[in-house]
Amino acid sequence: MDSHRAERVSEALREELGEMIAYELSDPRIGEVTITEVLVSPDMKHAQIRLHLGDETGQQQQTLEALDGARHFLRRQLTERLNLYRVPELHFEADVLSPVTARVDHILKRIRRGRPRDENRSPG
Repeated sequence: MDSHRAERVSEALREELGEMIAYELSDPRIGEVTITEVLVSPDMKHAQIRLHLGDETGQQQQTLEALDGARHFLRRQLTERLNLYRVPELHFEADVLSPVTARVDHILKRIRRGRPRDENRSPG
């Protein structure tokens, strides 16, 4: 498969899944979720979805279980929204972020919320 196609499919899956998880799933077990990466297999049969989950360990496990239970619904929705010959099977896993990546994620969340930079913290 063309590497550019794999990138386009991965990005389309990431965008659509992010929107569906954030706004369309009503399961109370699903906590704060950010899709960090989607890796599509070369044969387009499987997609590994890496998620940055909230800070609570128990909540993380519940979120993964809830998303695993909703994967058939999500896949069916992707079939309707994306014009793909084959929508891959979805596999969710927690993404372990490095401290630097976690800091960048925190800054991006503040930007999305419109919060100014902390005045009492030193840069870097």
